[in-house]
Amino acid sequence: MRRARVTVGLALFSVVLAVISFAQQLRATGDKTILFESFDEPFEGRWIVSEKDEYKGVWKHSKSEGHEDFGLLVSEKARKYAIVRELENEADLKEGTTVLQFETRLQNGLECGGAYLKYLRPQEAGWVAKEFDNDSPYSIMFGPDKCGGTNKVHFILKHKNPKSGEYVEHHLKFPPSVPSDKLTHVYTAIMKPDNELRILVDGEEKKKANFLSSEDFEPALIPAKTIPDPDDKKPEDWDERSKIPDANAVKPDDWDEDAPMEIEDVDAVKPEGWLDDEPEEIDEPEASKPEDWDDEEDGEWEAPKIQNPKCESAPGCGEWKRPMKSNPAYKGKWRAPLIDNPSYKGIWKPQEIANPDYFELEKPDFEPIAAVGIEIWTMQDGILFDNILIAKDEAEAALHREGLWKPKFDAEKEKQKAEEAAATGSDALAGIQKKVFDVLYKVADIPFLKDHKDKIIELVEKAEKQPNLTIGVLVSIAVVILTVFVKIIFGGKKAKPAPAAAATEASSKEESSVEKDESTSTAAPRRRTTRRE
Repeated sequence: MRRARVTVGLALFSVVLAVISFAQQLRATGDKTILFESFDEPFEGRWIVSEKDEYKGVWKHSKSEGHEDFGLLVSEKARKYAIVRELENEADLKEGTTVLQFETRLQNGLECGGAYLKYLRPQEAGWVAKEFDNDSPYSIMFGPDKCGGTNKVHFILKHKNPKSGEYVEHHLKFPPSVPSDKLTHVYTAIMKPDNELRILVDGEEKKKANFLSSEDFEPALIPAKTIPDPDDKKPEDWDERSKIPDANAVKPDDWDEDAPMEIEDVDAVKPEGWLDDEPEEIDEPEASKPEDWDDEEDGEWEAPKIQNPKCESAPGCGEWKRPMKSNPAYKGKWRAPLIDNPSYKGIWKPQEIANPDYFELEKPDFEPIAAVGIEIWTMQDGILFDNILIAKDEAEAALHREGLWKPKFDAEKEKQKAEEAAATGSDALAGIQKKVFDVLYKVADIPFLKDHKDKIIELVEKAEKQPNLTIGVLVSIAVVILTVFVKIIFGGKKAKPAPAAAATEASSKEESSVEKDESTSTAAPRRRTTRRE
């Protein structure tokens, strides 16, 4: 346990060094940051909580478990949450590379809920911060979402159709899944000027897509050039049957449609010893009508049935009947065989016409980002958001990952390994102790120890309740056995301490030399029922 604490301590110290190094590197590269929210300071004043009645969830400025690092915490279960921060300068997504990045930690897991961010359009689109809700117009939605069959890292682009003027949600196809542990993870979306989109989880690329490809987004940003003609109708004489019954086929004369599928096996013989006159079930002989049974209210009483014991050793009871077998003459209902249909024209489809809503794009018409919001409904508390970044440079986002996220993740990973190792060690020790206790119970049953059996069992049960007394109990039982051997060898001529007293004394000494905290028990106590002699 001490080794585990040292390991975790060193990991946390490495976090501090990594953060200092990160700050130096960031100054050296030049700042291309549009927004960076570390939540080092309380969020009030920068972030605005929605005043809509449906959003009852309480946001808290809280430390990440096991760290001195602060984040924005979802503090209550089964609530809707909404909070938003406006940018000082809008982020233009049409020029150059844009990187969206943030960290989340699902400290209590995530069974049903979201942990994504919404990147909102300017307020001219029709929203105000204090009324931020699900309908507030966003440009991009990005981040984890998990509930039921849904388990994915969303990326949704809300894009304006240049012909209709309507905004359409375009969902990334086959997005990556959400990590299932309770560690801090960092999610990154990199949008390149050549229409490429890359999704990273913990710095590792999980998805690459093209905004203009119909293979990557549903629905596609660019509509199909042609569409089925809605006014086209299938002709009445259109035959879609590829096969038809042969009109010239004739049923064979020997085809018996009435022959049954199964017939009696005439060759079967009743097994020898079959008890024809014995029923398979009989009344339970010891059953009697209850004293409070009322025939008028409860009906006529009948004894419960049991399996006839005479049938257990016999091949069978009751009336014997020949078993059924498959009928070799069975052919079933005759049907004409199928042949190729000479009139077959294939499956009908309406003809394609030019799509009146078709348009071409060289690049998506991205809306600028004017604010970052979190609007979620979740059944879990303990979701922590941290280090929200909007930048125009991939290298800068990588520096944030290496300098802020990775040290935390590594420290959490080391702590997790230490805890798992400690748990594994405890389980192994508990297994050994159980084997020892089983052996001691068998020792208590040795005939020449019968006079001391009760005392041995009492000591073993005590050790099961307080496993830290196991060594003392072994010493005590050894004293008992040694005393008995001495008596057997020397015939009781030499005075020896009473076995029970010696055992009690040894156990008491051991008990006083160990901690008595029963909460550290590694093996659950079990009561041994014993007939005392």
